Amino acid sequence: MKVLIIEDEKITRRSLTDILTAEGYEVHAAEEGEAGLDLFARERPAIVITDLRLPKLGGMEVLSAVLQQDPHCRVILITAFASVDTAIRSLKAGAYDYLTKPFAPEKLLSILRNIAQLTDAIIENAELKDRLARMEERPIIGVSEPMKRLLKTVAQVAQNDSTVLIEGESGTGKEMVARALHLSGPRRREKFVAVSVSSIPETLLESELFGHEKGAFTGAVRQHTGFFERANGGTLFIDDIDDVPMGVQVKLLRVIQERELTRVGGNGNIGIDVRIIGATKVDLRRMVDERRFREDLYYRLNIIPLRLPPLRERKEDIPLLVEHFFRKHRAEDKIMLLTAGIFAKLQSHHWPGNVRELENIVERMIALSFSGQIDPSVIDFAPYGNAGAADDLSQYASFDEYITAKETQMLRWALERCRGNVSDAARLLRIPRTTLSSKIARLLPGARTE
Repeated sequence: MKVLIIEDEKITRRSLTDILTAEGYEVHAAEEGEAGLDLFARERPAIVITDLRLPKLGGMEVLSAVLQQDPHCRVILITAFASVDTAIRSLKAGAYDYLTKPFAPEKLLSILRNIAQLTDAIIENAELKDRLARMEERPIIGVSEPMKRLLKTVAQVAQNDSTVLIEGESGTGKEMVARALHLSGPRRREKFVAVSVSSIPETLLESELFGHEKGAFTGAVRQHTGFFERANGGTLFIDDIDDVPMGVQVKLLRVIQERELTRVGGNGNIGIDVRIIGATKVDLRRMVDERRFREDLYYRLNIIPLRLPPLRERKEDIPLLVEHFFRKHRAEDKIMLLTAGIFAKLQSHHWPGNVRELENIVERMIALSFSGQIDPSVIDFAPYGNAGAADDLSQYASFDEYITAKETQMLRWALERCRGNVSDAARLLRIPRTTLSSKIARLLPGARTE
């Protein structure tokens, strides 16, 4: 911790410097106020110890200037001319404490220890508030037995630095669990970097993960730092890890084993220190058996397996999740409109889209609630389908024809729900308005829109 001493008496200044240096403090010293403020601006100490009576700029002026620059700095005033009035004035002006010369070194050290404890408490409290705020953004909500088991496992492995593999269907909240692991572990003060393999073209994946050097390939006009280096010291979450091509799997295995990487087009090894959390929505073990995923990489990733239950296996959590999503979308006043009929309809659904689908349904309920009520008829599962309502695939001549039919169905549904308003429909489908307009022109050219 940095301490600045401003004292015009040479013997006192040297004595204090020696005492505090011996206690492990980083000490800076000045013999008058203006020089002290210059040092303060450069070094930004956590504590300032200043004599009350100084040539030119006095201790009270120093106190005022310091607190103006840094309200969190702790200032201790010392003087040989003590009076109750002076002590009261200095404390009212913002001084942390007041010492009268001569004083025992232990008295000053005791004050400094109190400041250190207070500072640690403030930092810890700020970190806790930040951590809780981030957790509230993506909480793990559930009281069902599957979720209780998951939460217990997360709490157990959070402090461990081993690689974790999260398995779960789309929409179950794999990234949410990865963030919870990060925020509950020893790396919580460092970066959490998330990357979805499926969103990166295969030709660019190696460069995005490991980085590249300038001139490594056509278009590489500057050096590029990959996700591993960006997450150094923290946690790297790799979603859809099953989509990593076999060629890149070899490099990924080396990084996990050796804790070092080589950028594309580079020669030197770069050491990395990251916790790796992988996620997949498919059975990786089956992919290994089918020789589509390296067995050695699988075992390196699967040190701590976490399985996220689909929503259909934890339906007792639906009321809690619904209430959470109402609060998340600032519709707390509408929670009282929820009825037993609404919950019965929600719990009868198979939830192929899991928690993500439930949030979409809740958003729709909020948007379409009128006249102080929520009509259960607004709960439409059509875009996702219902349990057992499988399509007759024989009616489609090709995969493209099937996709086109389903896309058209979703567009028609969204436009009907939003009364032809393209902007509202785009928000409902969570796609850009321009993308939706293009799809409407291609698939529903005669649709009435506004």
